[in-house]
Amino acid sequence: MRKEYDFTAAKKNPYASQLKKQITIRLDEESIDYFKSISQEAGIPYQSLINLYLRDCATTQRKLNLNWS
Repeated sequence: MRKEYDFTAAKKNPYASQLKKQITIRLDEESIDYFKSISQEAGIPYQSLINLYLRDCATTQRKLNLNWS
């Protein structure tokens, strides 16, 4: 391994804006169990499935009806 490296010609990662950001989110157990069961059928991790669902909601600008009475 070298003692020093020359990064003067280095370029920024073009995919850096597409990286995921780790957050903490509180979900009820029923929601987690639901996505875990679907993820087993689909063969993908449940966190990826939740991310895909939320991205779809954001892309289609789907909104919840929060009219409580």
